[in-house]
Amino acid sequence: MSRQTQAIIHADAIIHNFKLLSAMAPQSTSMAVIKADAYGHGAVNVARILQHVSPHFAVAIIEEAIVLREAGVTVPIVILEGAHQPKECEMAFAHNCILVTHNEEQLRWLETCAEDRLPQVWLKVDSGMHRLGFAVNQVPGILSNYPRVLKQDTVLVTHLACADDTSNTFTQTQLDTFYRMATQTGLAVSVANSPATIQWPASRNNWNRLGIAVYGGFKDESALSLLPAMTLRSSVIALRNVPQGESVGYGQTWTATQDSVIATVGIGYADGYPRHCPNGTPVFVNNARAFLAGRVSMDMITIDVTHIPDVAIGDSVELWGENVAIGEVAKAAGTIDYELMTRVSARVPRIVKYR
Repeated sequence: MSRQTQAIIHADAIIHNFKLLSAMAPQSTSMAVIKADAYGHGAVNVARILQHVSPHFAVAIIEEAIVLREAGVTVPIVILEGAHQPKECEMAFAHNCILVTHNEEQLRWLETCAEDRLPQVWLKVDSGMHRLGFAVNQVPGILSNYPRVLKQDTVLVTHLACADDTSNTFTQTQLDTFYRMATQTGLAVSVANSPATIQWPASRNNWNRLGIAVYGGFKDESALSLLPAMTLRSSVIALRNVPQGESVGYGQTWTATQDSVIATVGIGYADGYPRHCPNGTPVFVNNARAFLAGRVSMDMITIDVTHIPDVAIGDSVELWGENVAIGEVAKAAGTIDYELMTRVSARVPRIVKYR
């Protein structure tokens, strides 16, 4: 029996989510962020799914862009970290990529490019996150010092530190700080990520960068109807009766409080299922919830199916997706849905499906 551990990528959900988010900002242009292998969903998969609705894509590094080009993706690509080496400046031009610059060294590299080999450049502004970018008060000087590189098609980019928290006023502080400077330059801007697009209307501007919500991973109090883009599933590979008082798995972390039926499922932390998921973390099998029973192993988990009749070897088990929200699993593991998506390992095949 071949191993049935798969990540099902729901193409229609990705299209639905992108269009829903884009419609929230009809005066803006939105792009899909497909860095980190499209948050674990497969960058080439997602680019092919969205290439007719997302006018640009965004990735973190140029290597990610080249993978897309080699797969035949032609949409312009924004490189969010810009060039890491001088040669990447001309590589960006050759591959129709836009470089986001965040320090003067990158700008000096770009100045050495021939005029007919100079890629489009966006400028990263640090409005308070203090991770990458030029301080707000530096921007006018930078624009004047590099007129050959920073032109009228340059976009000013900033990133919000707390956009997922509507009670935190720091987001408004960042917006006010950034816009005071940006309006004086006359340049287009890119501010909103997924949480900001949904929760901070003032952040929606020329370009919105849609990441986690495209994959259905961001939920907020507005109950926006985002759909999960990934169903991680496996199957039952063994069943056993465990008497009351016997333990299951490494470290004896779970002990049967009654005579129990335990199913072993062919997925583990080597596949990206979080090792730190505790006993009681839900899964879905035979139209019912079952619960983790014992420590997550490298290649297997064990679940308590005592309450579910007729579970059999080969039955499908959903780890997260339509019936178990990925955010629920992330919370159980003490992390966030971003991490779970991006950690699904390469040995789990991504299967693209349309409904």
